[in-house]
Amino acid sequence: MNLNFRPWVAASLACLALLVGSPVLAQKTRTIEDSMAERTRACTACHGDQGRAGPDGYYPRIAGKPAGYLYHQLRNFTEGRRHYGLMIRLVDPLSDAYLREIAEHFASLHLPYPAPTPSTLKPEQLARGQQLVTRGNKALGLPACVACHGERLTGAQPNVPGLLGLPLDYLNAQLGAWQTGQRRAHAPDCMAEVVKRLPQGDIIAVSSWLASQPLPADTRPAAQTPRPALDTAFRCGSAPELSAATGGRP
Repeated sequence: MNLNFRPWVAASLACLALLVGSPVLAQKTRTIEDSMAERTRACTACHGDQGRAGPDGYYPRIAGKPAGYLYHQLRNFTEGRRHYGLMIRLVDPLSDAYLREIAEHFASLHLPYPAPTPSTLKPEQLARGQQLVTRGNKALGLPACVACHGERLTGAQPNVPGLLGLPLDYLNAQLGAWQTGQRRAHAPDCMAEVVKRLPQGDIIAVSSWLASQPLPADTRPAAQTPRPALDTAFRCGSAPELSAATGGRP
């Protein structure tokens, strides 16, 4: 986890009153439009303009992600399944209804993505990453990433995020957090089960291949969740539609 967030702290705390709709601040800034775009400036101070991603590679893009996914992540911070002090302080005072409004606001923003960064890994390592992402590994009991995150890897409604357009450092950090239990989801935690079966070298191969891939012409999440490709599909507490698609098999 990147701890060099101090340049963002002042901006985030200054915008916190906007996020919660402070009437005192509203009296002093009557010319500021009372909109979710203005109120969520505390979010975009780190996550970039309109939630396009922060410049340092650790604050991910939140624009265009499925609303259900964004809402669950906000709840994960408030309920201790994800750990990052600044995020927790920002969202703790907010009501559940307001967290949903924030999620729906960013989900509605469909904005262009920057070009991906070419990978420095050897071709055989990238090929390994591509294999795991697109076909999985039956010997390890691993479903392909596309089985849940969609053939275009842009996610699926209502709760599955896209994997393309995310910085390499962020992908590595989050996959590592799943392995060590620093990041969790609603039980049964399918992502934790998947990532714990990945050797460290495979984590780097997967994240490097994903981070180096161009986005498809249509970057929106798929309208519905795909059907997992392996018989050993995992149940997902934060994406119950995946469990329904597999008949609830563990």
